Amino acid sequence: MTYSGDTRVGGPADTRDLSELTISKLAVGGMDNNVYLLRCKRTGEAALIDAADEADRILDLIGDDGLARVITTHRHGDHWQALAEVVGTTGARTVAHPADAGELPVSVDDAVEHGDRIPVGEAELRVIHLRGHTPGSIALRYDDPSGTVHLFTGDSLFPGGVGKTWSDADFRSLLSDVEERIFAELGDDTWVYPGHGKDTTLGAERPHLEEWRARGW
Repeated sequence: MTYSGDTRVGGPADTRDLSELTISKLAVGGMDNNVYLLRCKRTGEAALIDAADEADRILDLIGDDGLARVITTHRHGDHWQALAEVVGTTGARTVAHPADAGELPVSVDDAVEHGDRIPVGEAELRVIHLRGHTPGSIALRYDDPSGTVHLFTGDSLFPGGVGKTWSDADFRSLLSDVEERIFAELGDDTWVYPGHGKDTTLGAERPHLEEWRARGW
């Protein structure tokens, strides 16, 4: 079946089958958070991005094949409500940026900085630090051998704009990082998987960068 990325809370996960990785997207909780399970097709090792809520549904998604890591994109509570239970049940290692790690409900095993690499079996994710939504917000880049880049942006980039900020300085910081570390580095076919709601592509969002700058959000 064709992946759409259009999931609903209480509904099934939508799974994308790549050559070396599967990506399963699940919507959970009262704030329509997205949870992403990435599993290496060669080794079976898996990583979860944002154990946001509804631990039982997340654990059902993980199934009997286990979980190696949970990566938290940032410190806001709606992105880690299920973290302690998922980690406690699976024994997965926890991963986050050190600037946000102290706000999480469990200790962070692996603190990651901009440019670090996180293994998912024989695949890997590259960490992109995007300062502004929170001090330690990160995006995660997967380069598929087909040439397409898959980008998990947390709450830093959505269809229609960057994530919420609480000052003009934070907005300018986030927009600058998004422009320099994402749009300047990646092509229009890059697929964006945000922390809430529907997916998008960089090509769909790029024409609006100046509009975002002018409106200030």
